Amino acid sequence: LGGWRISGKWTSLNFNRTLRLLMSQYGHFPFSRAYLGPHPASPHTPVIQIDQPEFDVPLKQDQEQKIYAQIFREYLTYLNQLGTLLGGDPSKVQEHSSLSISITSRLFQFLRPLEQRRAQGKLFQMVTIDQLKEMAPAIDWLSCLQATFTPMSLSPSQSLVVHDVEYLKNMSQLVEEMLLKQRDFLQSHMILGLVVTLSPALDSQFQEARRKLSQKLRELTEQPPMPARPRWMKCVEETGTFFEPTLAALFVREAFGPSTRSAAMKLFTAIRDALITRLRNLPWMNEETQNMAQDKVAQLQVEMGASEWALKPELARQEYNDIQLGSSFLQSVLSCVRSLRARIVQSFLQPHPQHRWKVSPWDVNAYYSVSDHVVVFPAGLLQPPFFHPGYPRAVNFGAAGSIMAHELLHIFYQLLLPGGCLACDNHALQEAHLCLKRHYAAFPLPSRTSFNDSLTFLENAADVGGLAIALQAYSKRLLRHHGETVLPSLDLSPQQIFFRSYAQVMCRKPSPQDSHDTHSPPHLRVHGPLSSTPAFARYFRCARGALLNPSSRCQLW
Repeated sequence: LGGWRISGKWTSLNFNRTLRLLMSQYGHFPFSRAYLGPHPASPHTPVIQIDQPEFDVPLKQDQEQKIYAQIFREYLTYLNQLGTLLGGDPSKVQEHSSLSISITSRLFQFLRPLEQRRAQGKLFQMVTIDQLKEMAPAIDWLSCLQATFTPMSLSPSQSLVVHDVEYLKNMSQLVEEMLLKQRDFLQSHMILGLVVTLSPALDSQFQEARRKLSQKLRELTEQPPMPARPRWMKCVEETGTFFEPTLAALFVREAFGPSTRSAAMKLFTAIRDALITRLRNLPWMNEETQNMAQDKVAQLQVEMGASEWALKPELARQEYNDIQLGSSFLQSVLSCVRSLRARIVQSFLQPHPQHRWKVSPWDVNAYYSVSDHVVVFPAGLLQPPFFHPGYPRAVNFGAAGSIMAHELLHIFYQLLLPGGCLACDNHALQEAHLCLKRHYAAFPLPSRTSFNDSLTFLENAADVGGLAIALQAYSKRLLRHHGETVLPSLDLSPQQIFFRSYAQVMCRKPSPQDSHDTHSPPHLRVHGPLSSTPAFARYFRCARGALLNPSSRCQLW
């Protein structure tokens, strides 16, 4: 990469050569992200996407100026530590780190919010590499993208999806300015960013510096402190990422056998049937919309455990000849990163008529795909404490069942958006909207916890509706199958176990992803739906007017 002036050893290389190496060999994208994703008009056709960069600093467009400045001060301290750990002269490190912060700040100011780009119809703009070169000439797009997405064969006429053209134009102008006047500082900015990206693979001093920064930033943004993550967890995650083709088949064979799959499908069928029944009785839907909604549920595809593609025998026997594992942990990680990127590109180039899974089989994360009309439940979700064929039905319906119902309600998100259901009783729908927003706003928030109810509204509605549908399905099962297994040591009725099971899987500790989450904070995901369900207050004998037994309730689903 040519080194940097901080250490006194610097060879002024071609800027685009360095950028090409960072993108293709290190997976580091300092000025814009580039990745393969579905074509906006043809979901099964892959296309290169150019998007805003992911900043390592938790900045927001509407951030208070004082907090903004404090965040950058803490980040400057962190960059100074990195430069010193790498043997840089402290005075030079300070100067170059400050300029790097300035570059990051200017790039951040070029960003346009997602909602603004969507409203202007500029979230997905099709351009060719040649056209992109005209808009943002500082970057040699063809060379950088060709190196990053080998073995794809690219040409100047290759179509791309660009998510923020104005950002790229401004970014290019900034890079051109820096190349004319401060080329060495631009180099230091790119190298510092690379070290930040690679810090998890470096020694404990780099990781401790990162931990302290994260702690300080959470304090400044009034977020609760993060519990320490054991190193073994990081190692397991990385191994799963780099060797997924082999591990997927082994995991599913071990953890999601035929009996578990059969029991999970029975649970899903019960939940789906309860949803169809519920759709027939919604006061804000007319008969035509109800029929349309029931048809959508009937046509839905469900995939469980792992994708058929992931379970191909040849993938389980795959060899990783391109991975070099040696005495250097960093070099081993980089070798795995390059191998993984090549495999991802290769998989996108192969015909893939079915739905392409967005999660690994061991992930605890279900989702609904709008484009393919398929709902996915990975094997990792259908494990204890969410699900087990030997559990009491109350546990399975309360935990996995409520999650299944939540995902099914994602099918109808469009109906809840303004103007999304012209044939509906929009007055009744609007009243239910406002009721649910008021309901969630009434809950006290723990210190250092915040959420935006306009961003979480759809997920809140699915949480409340999902619990109600799962309870309806469970109650129907109790009527048909008399006698229910209980858990004697808990001294709870089956219905109480149902609600306890729901609360257990929704309640969790904070995680780094919470700031990007469209769900409410964990305690609201417990209290909101439980307080919206009259049966909960009845079975737990909550006093009327108590937090979880309000005088009035809302119903969307």
